[in-house]
Amino acid sequence: MTQIIVLPHAELCPDGAVIEALPGTSVCDALLDNDIPIEHACEKSCACTTCHVIVREGYASLPPAEELEDDLLDKAWGLEPNSRLSCQAIVGATPLVIEIPKYTINMVKEGSAKK
Repeated sequence: MTQIIVLPHAELCPDGAVIEALPGTSVCDALLDNDIPIEHACEKSCACTTCHVIVREGYASLPPAEELEDDLLDKAWGLEPNSRLSCQAIVGATPLVIEIPKYTINMVKEGSAKK
């Protein structure tokens, strides 16, 4: 099991969390499996940016993003160089520290932004 430290998020995880995930699991699935309700409007099909996370530690251990993910990330709120779509970021053996951005842009619901 690989440790994922989730930094505090006012609505989704106010106290932060330390969770465990099996290598090969997406960060999104690991969060959902541990009752951290990250939005995933496209049902984890790499078609939106609602599951955007910032990988504060362990970024280099993740498989590289594919072109589609990079294109979508360009539209994410709060994009940083170490941003990933959690549905596409696959956990390896290295522990991760992730931050869920304060806001997300829901491209499935045209023109809406969710806090």
